[in-house]
Amino acid sequence: MCGIAGVYKFNNSQVVSENEIKKMSDALVHRGPDGNGAYFSADKKIGLGHRRLAIIDLSPAGAQPMANENKTIWIVFNGEIYNFQELRSKLEKAGHSFRSRSDTEVIIHSYEEYGFDCVKKFNGMFAFAIWDENKQLLFAGRDHLGVKPFYYAIQNGNFYFGSEIKAILVHPDFKKDIEETNISHYLTFSCLPSPHTLFKDIKKLAPAKYLIINKNGIAEEKEYWNPVAEASLRYGASPLAEKEYIDEIRKLLRDSVKSQMVSDVPFGCFLSGGIDSSTNAALMSEALGKPVETFSIGSQNFQKYNEFQYSRKMAEFLKTKPHELLTTDEHLKEFLKQYAYFNDDPNGDQVCVPLFWLSEFTRKNGVTVIQIGEGSDEIFAGYPAYIQAINLYNRVWRWLEKMPQSAKNGIFKLSAGAIHPRFDFYKEYLLRLKNNQEPFWGNAVAFGDFQKEKLLTTEYKNKLTESSYSIVDNYYKEIKNIDSSADFMSRLTYLEIKHRLPELLLMRSDKMTMAHSVEARVPFLDKRLVELAVSIPANIKIKNGEPKYILKKSVNGIIPKKIIWRKKQGFATSMSEWFKSENPMSKELLKIIFNSKLREKNILNYDYIEDLVYAHQKQNIEHNFRLWNLVTLSLWHDYWFA
Repeated sequence: MCGIAGVYKFNNSQVVSENEIKKMSDALVHRGPDGNGAYFSADKKIGLGHRRLAIIDLSPAGAQPMANENKTIWIVFNGEIYNFQELRSKLEKAGHSFRSRSDTEVIIHSYEEYGFDCVKKFNGMFAFAIWDENKQLLFAGRDHLGVKPFYYAIQNGNFYFGSEIKAILVHPDFKKDIEETNISHYLTFSCLPSPHTLFKDIKKLAPAKYLIINKNGIAEEKEYWNPVAEASLRYGASPLAEKEYIDEIRKLLRDSVKSQMVSDVPFGCFLSGGIDSSTNAALMSEALGKPVETFSIGSQNFQKYNEFQYSRKMAEFLKTKPHELLTTDEHLKEFLKQYAYFNDDPNGDQVCVPLFWLSEFTRKNGVTVIQIGEGSDEIFAGYPAYIQAINLYNRVWRWLEKMPQSAKNGIFKLSAGAIHPRFDFYKEYLLRLKNNQEPFWGNAVAFGDFQKEKLLTTEYKNKLTESSYSIVDNYYKEIKNIDSSADFMSRLTYLEIKHRLPELLLMRSDKMTMAHSVEARVPFLDKRLVELAVSIPANIKIKNGEPKYILKKSVNGIIPKKIIWRKKQGFATSMSEWFKSENPMSKELLKIIFNSKLREKNILNYDYIEDLVYAHQKQNIEHNFRLWNLVTLSLWHDYWFA
């Protein structure tokens, strides 16, 4: 795991200096405190920078930038290729020789052997950039599910890239400006969908895509993998029997957990006591032959959000030594000071707070690599909200959407008479019905179009050229083109895998763990397991109203039944409590919103925000997710643009 950065100056009048690359790499020191390196082409048109977090092959042979034997191919790489030993064996048989034990060198020789299709061979998490001296091109890729980020920009004849946006921003030639229209997307999704960011000219490469930049500065992106298309090729149209799915899930999980334990430094597991983290801990201990180190977090002041009773049961079952951290208001205060620096691509997930401190706690206890359960709920339908959305669609929506447009318009018009703020939830869905939109936009929507009609000023709305629904609609169109018979759950799952999972959840995990030089691995997102999961019929993923049914059956015997079948709690925070009027933190959080310099841009209607605060504090209507969205946006804006 590392930080990568670089510049390609295809404008013939410019060359790359050592100082430029040093500045970019130094901005990523938290991602790689163990070393740094740089490469410059002979004509100084390309410069690559690398910050190293040593995980595999700790010797100097594993350092980057790394080259092939004749130094015509150079790479900077962030991540891990879990099947690198298998690939290495094949490459050696094809005549390639190796000088290190690292997976980085496997990428180099895979590129030599397979060209751009090398990304199809990898099973892992990665973001890399390869300079091909002979072809005079830069080749970059992001992993299948988007575990690792890759940002890039083209400006004034220069191509810039980095693991984080700040690596681009510190370049002396890059002109920083805000992309105001994308704020609307952030307000809806609490993250920025690929390829968007809140900085002009800066984009992020989408998951499962690679990028080629030629000597003329022409950039070409291409998708190299699609979970639904691959699942269709691998499993065909005929579903397996339930027992076959159980056996295959168990087999792939065991293999994924074991393969993702490859490391030359200490590793451990985040443990909440839920099914995902408990399965990780159990299978890691099984592969290790002894209990793995586990790390858990809770709230000191709000015990109802804690899951220690379950994490302790699991730790006792595995005979691990549990490490536990309790957070307080002071942790939130300190996090607010650091939020915007580490979230230069802002993230409105409240779990960033405990994850940030759990990562620091883990590192202080001597562990560098951690396994987490991210992605399981998305691929195996683990959220109650998914069941609610599916029930809404099957029982009501699929009939309502067939109504004449005049009837849809009339129903929405009638809803205007309901003035209680609790009814706004239903008005949002009636507006989607009226506009002939899909009902499900994602499991982390803060402000839909109905709410944004009140939240956004008229001046700002007049600047917008597209609705945030266009992001959602594009993914629904994609899966329809791939599988015209896809049911509602399949469409819902596709949207989550392509958007919320990489840009909210995995981005959260990457930024918060790497802030403390901790590498997080996600065994549930092995591409083989994802391909299997998207092929599983809805009536097996959710059976008799039980979410995640097929996964729960698959881990039976691996973890205790009391853990498997307990009610889902989720990685909760105390944010709802912090926003309540009686809590001292409420004033600090609201001050960030109402005193922000963002207010001068006349984008938000602060009277409406006052209504949200009143509803949360006086009417017991939960708006903590929306209010935190506004806090994070304000923090981000004031750090980078005030």
